[in-house]
Amino acid sequence: MSEIKQALARGLSARHIRFMALGSAIGTGLFYGSSAAIQAAGPAVLFAYMIGGAAVFIVMRAMGEMAVKHPVSGSFAHYAGRYLGRFAGFITGWTFTFEMAIVAIADVTAFGIYMGFWFPEVPRWIWVAAIVLVIAAINLMKVKVFGETEFWLAIIKVSAIVAMILGGAALIIFGFSVEGQGTAPGFDTLLGSGSLFANGFVGLLLSFAVVMFAFGGIETIGITAGEAKDPAKSVPAAINTVPLRILLFYVGSLAVVMMLFDWRKIDGSASPFVQIFEGLGIPAAAHVLNFVVITAAISAINADTFGAGRMLFALAEKGLAPRSFTKVSANGVPWMTVMVMAAVLVAGVILNAVLPESLFLMIASLATFATVWVWVMILASYIAMRREMGRSGAKRNAFEVPGGTATAWAALVFMAFVVVLLALSEQTRVALYVGGGWLLLLLVGYKLLVKPQPQAAVPQAAPSVTSQSASRE
Repeated sequence: MSEIKQALARGLSARHIRFMALGSAIGTGLFYGSSAAIQAAGPAVLFAYMIGGAAVFIVMRAMGEMAVKHPVSGSFAHYAGRYLGRFAGFITGWTFTFEMAIVAIADVTAFGIYMGFWFPEVPRWIWVAAIVLVIAAINLMKVKVFGETEFWLAIIKVSAIVAMILGGAALIIFGFSVEGQGTAPGFDTLLGSGSLFANGFVGLLLSFAVVMFAFGGIETIGITAGEAKDPAKSVPAAINTVPLRILLFYVGSLAVVMMLFDWRKIDGSASPFVQIFEGLGIPAAAHVLNFVVITAAISAINADTFGAGRMLFALAEKGLAPRSFTKVSANGVPWMTVMVMAAVLVAGVILNAVLPESLFLMIASLATFATVWVWVMILASYIAMRREMGRSGAKRNAFEVPGGTATAWAALVFMAFVVVLLALSEQTRVALYVGGGWLLLLLVGYKLLVKPQPQAAVPQAAPSVTSQSASRE
């Protein structure tokens, strides 16, 4: 652990981490992915975000309790290795890296779609290529530069979403509706299909694939423990804001959207937030919101690159990734891991050129599988830690999961249920095939490429006189 502290610069303040946590709730999953969730569940998608958000909060509290006990870089991979075994740490760390890579490709895909709102004639892959260069440059600078970038991008996102909620509420109160819609803004528009469960209970279940994707990456807060100046205070403070963020940014904003605009007309061609104000005949607002969702995408890609890079660094420190990933620049940044993520984003450029239309939902499903797997490992590590603490009589810290292991088990069952739900839709089923193949690949890679840890020599006790006599007899 001391080696990691000396290598990585601790340049993230409580302010940086607090706004990174705040900004992580407002990304591509909300601004763009919510359109697919709304199409699947209708107004009932609000319940999906509340249920999924509650489970995610339990995961975050479990991670936070472990982070206070072990504030290290690559936190949850370390916890899995510490409490579940070295292979568990290997598979958790690499699956989180896979998650960040997949989410980053989804984010750059959304970025290309947003830019298409202004420049429909420009091929999407050009915008994706440009943002890859920008993100690589930011992540090669000091970690404080990364923190400041995320801080200001988060301020833009938070301010915009709050303004959108307040402005939307004013439009609802004063009865401003879309021309030709036929219903007054408010519950009449929200329930235009006649029911909250417009697509039935199955529609609600199918929406979880995208809903859980929206929360993916929020666990990156735990990664900051290795570079936070005071992780015992800053990480728990950031995690405790999760419930309010979910209610405000997801449930509140989407409720306003569906009260203003007939959700059946949300088609995924642009962010639903942009589409709604364009449909309301407020083009200036639509352009402002498009700028906001672009900053949200940039912020998300930036955080994805940071999280994956730090995880690869931590894995390499433990001999679970190539040793070259431990190379650190004069700025205290693991530059090799940044270059790896840049290469992954280049793959996103190629995919956007080849599969521009069907890419997002497929990637979102893959990211959901990887995200849920990481959350399962966090919960399993937490349960194992509490079991060990119970056996040893270790003192508990002040930041505990509400309900303890019982709540963690309930969240674990829910996460397993989400994985099963991916099999219900043909579009999301591919995530199970690819996810299963990924886990098999990790198993083979671990067996072939990871060197076993040297066993500590156990001193042999000198044979007793009695045993020597017995052997002679």
